[in-house]
Amino acid sequence: MLLSAASFYCLAFVCGYALSPKSVAEYSQNLTAQTDYNESHADDVYESAAHKASEEASVITKSEVAAATDGKAKGKIVNRTIDSSAANLKYQRIYIKNGTGLSIDLKTELLTPPKLKIESTKNPQVLIVHTHSTECYMSEERGYYTDTDLTRTTNKSQNITAVGDVLKSALDKKNINTVHATEYHDYPEYSGSYGRAEKTIKKYLEKYPTIKVVIDLHRDSVTDENGTKSALVTEINGKKAAQVMLVSGCQSGSVTGFPNWRENFRLALRLQQTMEVMYPTLARPILFTPRKYNQHLTTGSLLIECGTEANTLEQAKYSAELLADALASTLNMLK
Repeated sequence: MLLSAASFYCLAFVCGYALSPKSVAEYSQNLTAQTDYNESHADDVYESAAHKASEEASVITKSEVAAATDGKAKGKIVNRTIDSSAANLKYQRIYIKNGTGLSIDLKTELLTPPKLKIESTKNPQVLIVHTHSTECYMSEERGYYTDTDLTRTTNKSQNITAVGDVLKSALDKKNINTVHATEYHDYPEYSGSYGRAEKTIKKYLEKYPTIKVVIDLHRDSVTDENGTKSALVTEINGKKAAQVMLVSGCQSGSVTGFPNWRENFRLALRLQQTMEVMYPTLARPILFTPRKYNQHLTTGSLLIECGTEANTLEQAKYSAELLADALASTLNMLK
C-alpha cells in the first residue's frame, strides 16, 4: 500500500516531520513525526494495483551503499507514474479522486465557467505562496535515500520556493504578471502553518487587489509501509518531469464557511483538463476533499503538489515550466 502525504497528515507522517528545532540544521534533519489534524491534507490512499503505477524497481546494492559517502542508505526510491485509473470520477480527460461523498456532475461543472476574469494588464493577476515553504527534493536521481537526504530545508535555492521562482518567471514571460511570496510559514514552527499562510495571502490580496488566482505550491510525499519512497515521474518531450496534483477543497459535513468552493473547483477542472491535453500524464487525478486549505479566501484558489521528496529539484522545476504553459492557456481562455 502506498500512502501519499495527503493521508500521512492524518497518520502523523506528512510531507516531512514535526519541527521543533534548536537550530536550522536540526530542523532540516526532520527529527520527529507529528500529527496535525487542523492542517491535514485529506486522506488519500493510492493502491499500486488500483492505479497500475509503472514502477522501476530499485535494489540497494552493496556498491550503492558504499557510494553513499554522505550518509547511510535508509531505503529504496522507485519511479512511479500515477495514471487516470487512480480516479473514481472521469469525464473528457478530467480525472478526479473524489473523497467527499458529494455527487458531482462534471459535464454541468464544465458548462459553467468560473466567474474570475483575467485582464490584459501589467497589474498582478496571480499570487504564488507556500504554506510549507521548506519542503525540498532530492539533489540527484538515484535508487535509494540516505539519512542525510533532506526533506526540508530553509535554503531557498533548494526548497519549494525555487520551484515557485520558475513558475513565476514562466508566467511573467506569458504576460501573466505574478507575485511570489517566499515567506516561511512552517519554520521555525510547523504547527499553525496554514494560519500563518492565511495572513500572508490576505496581506498580498490587500496590497494587490487585482490578484485573481492564488496558488499554494507544495511538494508531496509518497512512502509505503516498508519505507520505500516513490518519485512520481513522467516523461514529457524526452525529459523527466515530476507529476503534479491539484487538490481542490469543498464545503461538506463539518467543513463550513466555504460557500464558493465550486468556483475554485471549476478552475481546477479546466487546468487539469488543459494539462492532460497539452502534456498527457503530467497531472495526477485531482484530489477532491472536504477541507479548506485557505481556498475559501478567493474564488481562484489552487493547491498544487509538485512531485514528492523523492523527485529531484530539476524534475520539479521542469514541471513548473509545463504547469505555467497549461495555466497560462487556461487563464487566457477566461479573459
